Amino acid sequence: MKILNDKIQKQIGQFVADDYRTAAVFSRYGIDFCCKGQRTIEEVCNKKDIETSQLLDELEVLLNSKTDQTIDYKSWPLDLLVDYIEKKHHRYVEEKIPVLLQFLDKLCKVHGERHPELFKINELFKESATDLAAHMKKEELILFPFVKKMVAAKIGETTIRTPKFGAVINPIEMMKQEHDNEGERFRQIAQLTNHYSPPQDACNTYQVTYAMLQEFEQDLHLHIHLENNILFPKAMKLEQQFG
Repeated sequence: MKILNDKIQKQIGQFVADDYRTAAVFSRYGIDFCCKGQRTIEEVCNKKDIETSQLLDELEVLLNSKTDQTIDYKSWPLDLLVDYIEKKHHRYVEEKIPVLLQFLDKLCKVHGERHPELFKINELFKESATDLAAHMKKEELILFPFVKKMVAAKIGETTIRTPKFGAVINPIEMMKQEHDNEGERFRQIAQLTNHYSPPQDACNTYQVTYAMLQEFEQDLHLHIHLENNILFPKAMKLEQQFG
């Protein structure tokens, strides 16, 4: 009974941090595991009217299946995780945004009259492009370097000074709020695109654009999960050692 209660009270984000494969299960149920990963299984099942035992059974089957493809991000050193996020996810965003902006502009010109939702999708993605660029720079110039300094200080390579932003929770809370904003934006984009299903009269560019938007959202979910559920809690815990 205690084991079942522990699972019901376990946070969604912790399930995904322990094994990223569980993200696919949560996604099937429309459960946000990145921005809203702090909710428990019990909370999310009550809110979405999901049968708790059914969700737990699906998670159990998946967790008991073995695969060599599962990446244990939680075990990585913090400085490695920071470098990975920057080089994989930040670069991905920087590479895909110009292409998607170009494609969305083209779709609005060619198909906007018959599909007016394209204008709102374009507007939302442009807002996302602007905000993500600023968001990533704040991480790369302020938060990430401080995390690396803490790691270096812990292994005795350097000493550490209190940064201008004070405690690390201050920039972290700002980053989490910005993550929430992006999560909400892409929920709207997913809805407007009928969950990335192109209409029957869609040309190749239309189909490619929707596929790219879906891939962009999936990458963003992993990106935010790695920060919200693994990097940020570990950074706050590490900072306490210098108290």
